[in-house]
Amino acid sequence: MNTIKKSILFLFAAASFTACKKEVKIEKTSTTVIKDNMATDAVTKSDYATMADGTKIEKYTLKNKNGMTMEVITFGGIITSLTAPDKDGKYQDIVLGYTKADDYFNGNPYFFGAIIGRYGNRIAKGKFSLDGKPYQLTVNDGPNSLHGGKGFDKRVWTADAATDGMPSIRLSYTSKDGEEGYPGNLTTAVIYTLTDDNALEITYDAETDKKTIVNLTQHSYFNLSGDFKTILDHELELKADKMLPVDATLIPTGELKAVAGTPFDFTTLKQIGKDINAADDQLKKGQGYDHCWVFTDASKELREVGALYHKASGRYMQVFTDQPSIQFYSGNFLDGTKASKNGGKYEKRSGLCLETQHYPDSPNEPKFPTTTLNPGEKYHTKTVYKFSVK
Repeated sequence: MNTIKKSILFLFAAASFTACKKEVKIEKTSTTVIKDNMATDAVTKSDYATMADGTKIEKYTLKNKNGMTMEVITFGGIITSLTAPDKDGKYQDIVLGYTKADDYFNGNPYFFGAIIGRYGNRIAKGKFSLDGKPYQLTVNDGPNSLHGGKGFDKRVWTADAATDGMPSIRLSYTSKDGEEGYPGNLTTAVIYTLTDDNALEITYDAETDKKTIVNLTQHSYFNLSGDFKTILDHELELKADKMLPVDATLIPTGELKAVAGTPFDFTTLKQIGKDINAADDQLKKGQGYDHCWVFTDASKELREVGALYHKASGRYMQVFTDQPSIQFYSGNFLDGTKASKNGGKYEKRSGLCLETQHYPDSPNEPKFPTTTLNPGEKYHTKTVYKFSVK
């Protein structure tokens, strides 16, 4: 979900990362085994790169007993690589990412693979109020605030191995009171775990010392083909009977609209390319899919909410979450300016995001589920992406 127009993207990157324009230094890898709990190097740590200000960024590699691997860097908690098997048992990387470290450090305008916070998605005009007190956030998406401004995706996290029989790491970050305009000191922890049944489990925890708002998510771009060419041939299912229409700046209007009979109906597996170019006002505003779907099952329990299927490879990804909605972004603003991992370019719609979350702009819509977190309360949520073949 990243519909910033190209000019805004580049201006934001320049403004936020002027100090990091120098070429980063790629470190020679020195690998340390963190935990050997499965007769293999389940979690290893290595040097990744040094930022222009001298900050050293680490990379953690997780590997389950089947050979599924994931690479994560401490900058932004970014998942730089994630492999999954095809119908022939071949493991391939299925998430988009940069080939050069400085592309992550100098803006990452597409938010590839990052932890998003304090507030995933958009807040209208960067404004909201708590108990009658107004707050002004950083505006970085036209008139609105997107993904927390200079958010969690651009912060350095502390990482520790957190295994309990499976490869796992815990990333932590404390966002100071007033950072990007948000109230309260917010302590956040995100745990990535690779299970033995080829699932990526993500848990989010946070606490605050002052009333604030929180909406955390993960911004990996998936392409189950492994060739990073297109996602239009993928089939998507979302167990959601409603979606949130948006205005011209992609802020929800406050309406919940039924998907039945519209291009937004993914209640059964449907090829993404089937309706993406339909004559529809909402598709025109998003330049494709860049909207929030509201799950039919409104429970707060972990349940299956969707699936993604690529017929040619046989790869099948199920999505489970305890969140009320999901943002499906079809990679409409990827523009071929960044090199892909296979030697090509990331062209329009070469990857897609399925971001489990609360509704966009919830602090300004009293009818939407609340994203307010009070002192003494614990923010806790979980999302699982499970990979198999069919």
